Amino acid sequence: MLLKRVPVLPLLAALLAVSLAACSSRSLNRAPVEDRASRPVVVTTPATPGVNPVTPPSPSAPVDLPAASQPQGWENAGKPGYYTVKSGDTLLRIALENGQSMRDIARWSQVENPNRIEVGQVLRVVPPGSSEVLVKPVTRPSVVASAAAQSASVSTVAGTPLAPAVAASATPPAAKAAPDNDIQWLWPTSGPVLAGFDEVKNKGVDLGGSAGDPVLAAADGRVVYVGAGLRGYGNLIILKHDNVFLTAYAHNQTLLVKEDQSVIKGQKIAEMGNSDADRVKLHFEVRRQGKPVDPVKYLPAR
Repeated sequence: MLLKRVPVLPLLAALLAVSLAACSSRSLNRAPVEDRASRPVVVTTPATPGVNPVTPPSPSAPVDLPAASQPQGWENAGKPGYYTVKSGDTLLRIALENGQSMRDIARWSQVENPNRIEVGQVLRVVPPGSSEVLVKPVTRPSVVASAAAQSASVSTVAGTPLAPAVAASATPPAAKAAPDNDIQWLWPTSGPVLAGFDEVKNKGVDLGGSAGDPVLAAADGRVVYVGAGLRGYGNLIILKHDNVFLTAYAHNQTLLVKEDQSVIKGQKIAEMGNSDADRVKLHFEVRRQGKPVDPVKYLPAR
């Protein structure tokens, strides 16, 4: 009996197709994977028993600066007798405008380097323990009872009313003005007046002369500054005469005195020049409690 041969390759292909169909009909079990890309990562620190967690301050929360980082003397800002440094200030100009010596202010304010002060720093500009206001108050005579009060109290003698006493004038006579100071002033040079006092443009008077002419102390005093540290004044000398008055002598050619030196009225303290000026001249200032005043009102008439 002869057996008919069956092709092997087609049979194997059919069996493989049935196997693949059976595998595709089963559901695959996937591993449980968590997608963390869409979730924020939170890092936690294990808590320590008995220790409270520290919360960082908000960026907008105000931070109090320690006292060490504040400008020197800040606790005295705004008080009488103190000055707060502004941009562009120098200790020399502050001293001049407050009628004091630069070295005195540095000592009162514990400034180690007078050439270095900072904006916001508070300086003492009156001597410690002194009155903050140096101007003496003007006392006015007291006014007696008003005319209405006097007329109401009419006394009588034997039934006949007496005329009321004449009421005191409502406006008392002006009291004689006390002298502004006892200083006997002297013209610091004999040259002519080139420019008069102007509180805005010229804080003193400009006096003419020739290079080398003597510059004289206008009154007895003490030298509180010698140098060229104030812009626009050239070689400058400042004298302090009392607790009220200073005088300044600018644009000198030669300076003949030293700081803390005592001088007398008429003493030669410098020679006239043109330092930091457009011509030979003496710029002379009188300052009353640091405020420029017209020197001509204090100097004797020529």
